[in-house]
Amino acid sequence: MKIAISASAPELSSSIDPRFGRCPYFIFIDPATMDFEAVENPNISSPGGAGIQSAQFIASKEAKVLLTGSCGPNAFQTLQAAGVEVVVGITGSIQEAVQQYKSGQFQSISQANVSPHFGMGIGPGSGMGRGMGGGMGRGIGGDAGRGLGRGMGYGYSPPPPTPGMSPPDPFAPQASPEEEIKVLKQQAEYLRQQMEGISKKIKDLEKNKK
Repeated sequence: MKIAISASAPELSSSIDPRFGRCPYFIFIDPATMDFEAVENPNISSPGGAGIQSAQFIASKEAKVLLTGSCGPNAFQTLQAAGVEVVVGITGSIQEAVQQYKSGQFQSISQANVSPHFGMGIGPGSGMGRGMGGGMGRGIGGDAGRGLGRGMGYGYSPPPPTPGMSPPDPFAPQASPEEEIKVLKQQAEYLRQQMEGISKKIKDLEKNKK
């Protein structure tokens, strides 16, 4: 049997990525032998439908189980139709998750645990980072507040609003408070890791300047 896992990096020691459709890597692993294959997610930059495309990719690799942090309704329906068991709310390292699955600590879900488009606002952007200017807040008080400046620095663009700041989807299944707390904790942990990486990059660049 093959398990698919949304991963932040291509190693078993890497952490589970809370996003499914837009995770950086998928790890496909045989839980009996722990032999694995790490594959870059071909849909991470997809403008739309990343969840469905990633679900189809998982099915094409003949995985029978998916371990991830969250799964939206479109991806879940695609996985369910392909006969893939979906387990969400997973945190920690890939290796730990597989061991916990083997010991029977996880249960599959019967519906999605997040709304569509979850994960589109998590993680740093790419490009030159022109900042938050360009006409934000033009609607109130005439022409007051045409922009908030240009230039957040080179090499890093601030992420767009997180899914929690988007209008709610009236057709999305409602998660329980416990599930929502779990997902938010996953997002916070992912952002913490991103901030650590950014801080390290800044320190390395400052050292190279000396």
